[in-house]
Amino acid sequence: MRPPGRGSGRWSRSRCRSGASSWRFGWEALPHRYDDGGFTGANTDRPALKRLLADIEAGEVDCVVVYKVDRLSRSLMDFAKLLALFDQKDVTFVSTTQNFNTTNSMGRLTLNILLSFAQFEREMIAERTRDKMAAARKRGKWLGSRPPYGYLGDHDKKQLVVCEEEAERVRTIFRMYLRLGSVNAVAKRVNDLGWMKKGYRAKTGRVTPPRKYRDKDVHTILRNVTYLGKVEFNGELYEGEHEAIVSEELFARVQAMLSSKACGRGSRRGRNPEYLLQGIAWCGLCGKRITTTAGRGRNKEVYRYYVCSNRGRKGRDGCTHPRLGAEELEQLVVSRVKARCTDPLLREEIVARMEVGRVEAMAAITSERERIVADEAKLHAEGRKLMDAIGSETGTQGKLLAERIGEIEAQLDVLSTERCSLDAQLRGLQNATEQVRATVNILEVFDAVWDEFEAAEKQDLVHLVVKRVVVNEPEGKLDLEFHDLAAPFEPLATEPEDEPDDNEPPDDEAPTVATSAPVSAAAMEATP
Repeated sequence: MRPPGRGSGRWSRSRCRSGASSWRFGWEALPHRYDDGGFTGANTDRPALKRLLADIEAGEVDCVVVYKVDRLSRSLMDFAKLLALFDQKDVTFVSTTQNFNTTNSMGRLTLNILLSFAQFEREMIAERTRDKMAAARKRGKWLGSRPPYGYLGDHDKKQLVVCEEEAERVRTIFRMYLRLGSVNAVAKRVNDLGWMKKGYRAKTGRVTPPRKYRDKDVHTILRNVTYLGKVEFNGELYEGEHEAIVSEELFARVQAMLSSKACGRGSRRGRNPEYLLQGIAWCGLCGKRITTTAGRGRNKEVYRYYVCSNRGRKGRDGCTHPRLGAEELEQLVVSRVKARCTDPLLREEIVARMEVGRVEAMAAITSERERIVADEAKLHAEGRKLMDAIGSETGTQGKLLAERIGEIEAQLDVLSTERCSLDAQLRGLQNATEQVRATVNILEVFDAVWDEFEAAEKQDLVHLVVKRVVVNEPEGKLDLEFHDLAAPFEPLATEPEDEPDDNEPPDDEAPTVATSAPVSAAAMEATP
C-alpha cells in the first residue's frame, strides 16, 4: 500500500506526536483523535473541533498541537475567539511546521500575521470559485446540481438531457394550470393521476423517496425558467445549453396568470367556479346582469342562487324577477348544451366554415406579406445603390443622397413593423384553428367526460360554448345564445370581446345562434 502523503491526516498526526514528545515540557499525546476530514476550516461547525473544545473546558488538555495554523481555523475572527478560550483555560497553542508558540508575545504576533494570510487565501479561493461558477452559468452550463423534473443530468457532458416522459408531464402541468387557474387544483389532479415527485439520493447517501405533489412543488415547476431552455443567474436570463421543454408563449401565459394571483400584486380570480353561469346570465325582465349569491339553511347547508343585479341593488322596485336556484338552472342549461354538442351536423358545419375562413384569411395575410417583402427588397436594392454612389458625390448631391437613404431606412422600419404584425396574425390564426379543432373534439365527447371535469373546467367549457343565457322565469323562458366557433376572423382579434354593460340590455340585433324553449317555473324557482 502506498505510504501516506505529506498532507494526509495520519502524517500530520505523526508529526504532531513526535513534536510534542520531543519538547522539554514533557507533553504526552491524548489517545483521542480530533481529525475533521472533509470539513471546511472556514467555520467552527466541525464535530472533532467541538469535542476538542469540550475536553478543554473539562481541563483535560494542556496544549493544542497542529501541523499548520490554518488546520485549526481559516477565519481570523474564529481564531481570535479560540485563542481567547485557550488563554482563559491556560492552554498553549503550537504549530510543528512554523517556528512559534503562544507562550510568548512574539509567538502570538507571528500567529496573527500568518492567520491573516490564511484567511486572505481562503477568501481568494472562494472568490475565484464564485467567478468561475458565474462564468459557467452565463455560458448556459449546468453545474451538476440536482436536475429539475423533466431532465436527466449527463455528468460526462455536464449537460441536462430531456426525459421525454417527464417533459410531457411538465407540459401537461402548464396547460392544466391555464385551465384550472389554481395551483392547488393542479396538485390535486396530478396526484389523482398517480404522478409522483421524483426522489433522489444526496451525496451524503441520504435517500429522499418519491412523494405526492404539494402546492409549492407545482408552483416551483410553473416558475422554473429552466423549462424555457434558459439559465438564471443574479436575476438575469442566459441561453442554456439544454433543450427547452415548454414554449415561450405557454410559459408567458402561465407567468401572467401566476402574477395576477400574487398577493398584493393584482386581483385574484374574479369568478367562483362553482357558478357555471357567472358572467353570462341575464335577466329576461329588466335586461340587467344576473349575479350570484348564497345562503345557509337551518341545517347550515349552503344554498346557491342566481339573482337579478337590479333587484339586488333596488329590491322589488328595481325588478320583480325572483331568485333562481343555481343547481336547477345550471342543470337545465347543461342539458341544452349537451343536446347541442352531440349534434354531428353542427360539428361538421363548424369545421367546414372554419376551414373556409382559415384558408381565406391565410391567403389574404400571405398575399399582403409577400407584397411587403417585395417592397422591402426594392428599398434594400435602392439603398445599396445609393450607398455605392454616395462615396463619389459631394456637396448638395451627396446631402440629397444621404437624406434619401434616411427616408429608405424609415420606410423599411414601417414595413418591418407591418410584416411582424402579419406574422403574429398568422400565428394567431394557426393557434385559433387548433383551439377550434380541440373544442370540436371536446364537444364530441361532451356528455361522456362532463362528470370527470373539475368545477373550473366545467365553467370554462360552458363559457366556451355559451355566449349568453337570458332567463325569464315568470314567463317560463330560457334563451341560450351560443358562440359562433367558426367565425373566420375571430382568431385575428387582439382584444377581448366587449361584454355588455350591466345597464344595457342584450343586443337583440347581434348575430346569434340561439335556442329558446319554455321551461317549468317550478323547476327554475327552487327555494329550500
